[in-house]
Amino acid sequence: MRDFGAFKSITAEELLVIQKEKPIAIIDVRRVDEWKLTGIIENSEKITFFDADGSYDIDQFMEAFTKVITTKEQPFILVCAHAQRTKPIGELLGLQYKYENVYELDGGINYGWRDKGLETVK
Repeated sequence: MRDFGAFKSITAEELLVIQKEKPIAIIDVRRVDEWKLTGIIENSEKITFFDADGSYDIDQFMEAFTKVITTKEQPFILVCAHAQRTKPIGELLGLQYKYENVYELDGGINYGWRDKGLETVK
């Protein structure tokens, strides 16, 4: 686990251990086309953050996000394709919105999950 201050980066192996101990919300922030292409980690919540142009609507994201993550203390894991988008989102949620247990999947779904031979669902 790597600690970035506002959030922590965990490996797929660490995520699997956490999931066995106590289920944790997985928030997949990729776009619809990416979910269709590679699938998602089973039981992930699909909440797009950036669109294809790199734009985002924080109010729309937070409206969907707060339906899943209901307290500032509730732990959750952010997932994107390569762990590039999750870093600014993790910083935003940890620093500006004061969520206390923000994690990201190191390497994202492509380089942190699927390349380890772990399954996704479509």
